[in-house]
Amino acid sequence: MLTQGEILEIFKKTGALLSGHFLLTSGLHSPTYFQCAKVLQYPKYAQQLCGRLAEGFKDRKIELVIAPAIGGIVVACEVGRALDMRTIFTEREAGRMTLRRGFEISPGEKTLVVEDVVTTGGSIHEVIDLVEANGGKIVGVGCLVDRSGGKARFSVPLDSLIQMEVVTYQPKYCPLCAKGVRLVKPGSRKSSY
Repeated sequence: MLTQGEILEIFKKTGALLSGHFLLTSGLHSPTYFQCAKVLQYPKYAQQLCGRLAEGFKDRKIELVIAPAIGGIVVACEVGRALDMRTIFTEREAGRMTLRRGFEISPGEKTLVVEDVVTTGGSIHEVIDLVEANGGKIVGVGCLVDRSGGKARFSVPLDSLIQMEVVTYQPKYCPLCAKGVRLVKPGSRKSSY
């Protein structure tokens, strides 16, 4: 079983833990960024990390694993593989989380929502709403990295491999902006800044 220290070391070794000035999906700014795609590009680490995440859900009678695109897709596939469960993902269409590609959720289907990184939990809340609107039942939420330090709250407990409170700033109060440090948007969603 990997310790949190060993997991952080894997993130550092693969260049997935970055320092600088980052624009987060939430619109907040931060000097720290977890680019999980950098660690998940290595099948060995994807299997190890997501397999460890899946361990916490083995006894929850899960029937479906779902994640928001794009960041959560690899996590969902690996967790789904480890649990031997059907895996789907949501996509944004006209600014709203939707099911596409023929994906469906059956009424009462026991669903695990997974994500790579949680900061505010906004994307996961959108996926939970979508699952429930389609009649599914949320039985768990999991992520590789909980940047909220445990502050993100859902209708079920959040399981994560790494939990740490990473400093974030409202843009108008960001000391990195005040110093003129270049702002980078490394995630999958484009924002103007």
